[in-house]
Amino acid sequence: MMIQTFRRCFMTKLSEFFVRIGLPADTTAERSVEFLGQVQEACVLTIPYENLDILAGRAISLDGGDLYRKIVTGHRGGYCFELNALLHHMLAEMGFSVKSCLARFLRGESEPPFRRHRIVIVTLDGFDYLMDIGVGQIAPRFPLKLAEGEIQEQNGETYRFMRDEELGWVLEDLHHGKWRRYISFTTERQYEVDFTVPSFWCEAHPESPFNKAPMLAIKTKNGRKTIDGRTYKEFCVDELTHMEEDLTDARLEELYKTEFGIQ
Repeated sequence: MMIQTFRRCFMTKLSEFFVRIGLPADTTAERSVEFLGQVQEACVLTIPYENLDILAGRAISLDGGDLYRKIVTGHRGGYCFELNALLHHMLAEMGFSVKSCLARFLRGESEPPFRRHRIVIVTLDGFDYLMDIGVGQIAPRFPLKLAEGEIQEQNGETYRFMRDEELGWVLEDLHHGKWRRYISFTTERQYEVDFTVPSFWCEAHPESPFNKAPMLAIKTKNGRKTIDGRTYKEFCVDELTHMEEDLTDARLEELYKTEFGIQ
């Protein structure tokens, strides 16, 4: 314990973050899309999407210091308002031009819902890029350039941005040969206070899907692992390769640690 504390004293905020996401402590932030992709993929491979604090009745803090202590120092995860807030703060610490926006999550919705998803926009060399580490489903794991109609492929998935008169930017993914709407957003900067109400809705509202049962997800190199209620699944690309149902509390706790890295 004394050795760990001693080491932490000599680790900068960024170096500790890099170690948390599996990169060398002395990683140098490069002003390139490739480096942004390295950071984004490292985040989704090591930081789980999870709602355990909400289920435990612990209030969610969106303060940057609290998020750092929870996710980096405490080796936990969070949901979009936590994970993408941390990403925003860390990218700003690296010197990137970054802002956060509110988005509508359209996948699986018959009508556009209100804006209850946080995303990050990075401006680099005159172009804007979407970065998002706060989705438990199939989602981009590398930055996407905001360019209307441009086909962008990554990790066996295909995406494009389209424009809508009412919704603004609409990100679509190609699913079984058909384009489906994923999220929509406009690019005006949101201040931290703007995320308070939608986050609290997700945390406390009776209709929120986030306060009912365990929801966990983490990406793997070729797929993802998820817990939905008392069901654990492993996917390779989009193919289900392993499933456990009717999990006991003890088995859930074990999976939180062994498969999602929650301490």
